[in-house]
Amino acid sequence: MRVITGIARGRKLVAPEGLDVRPTGDKVKEGIFSAIQFRLEGAYVLDLFAGSGQLGIEALSRGAERAVFVDSSLRSIRCVNENLRNTKLDWRAEVINRDSYDYIKLTAKSFDIILLDPPYRHDHIANILPLCAKKLSKGGCIICEYEKEAQEPSAPEGMSLRKIYHYGKINVAIFDMPDEEVSDE
Repeated sequence: MRVITGIARGRKLVAPEGLDVRPTGDKVKEGIFSAIQFRLEGAYVLDLFAGSGQLGIEALSRGAERAVFVDSSLRSIRCVNENLRNTKLDWRAEVINRDSYDYIKLTAKSFDIILLDPPYRHDHIANILPLCAKKLSKGGCIICEYEKEAQEPSAPEGMSLRKIYHYGKINVAIFDMPDEEVSDE
């Protein structure tokens, strides 16, 4: 596992061991970041269920201004911190050891990009997506990675589904928040 491009290109990343952590493959990661490449410069990013932190680190490497990494596992948090130090991106990051649901419900922050790659087979996407939509900046987007067999996530209120990408056993859905309020006139 490595950073694909940007200022930390080629740096190796470590991942916590365990069944709940599945590092995103390079093909999927490249697809995600190609789809949002013009939104990254200067963005404030949230990497929920961070695992190794590789998605948030890729965003920072490609030009995001700051990133918050949240995970309930202390093993994952240790990996995120190690990966941030190894990529020299730690000064642009905040790492929080907390339940993702608690964090998203209680934070007062809003984000330009929210990355969701939770453990599979727990219906996390369907449950947390509406909470994330409330913490998204106007013009922002939410990227959801989920297993092919899972039910396709629905767009939260006020958002639209841009596209679903299929990569073998993995699907990625991208939801957009409009830049401004849409009137009924």
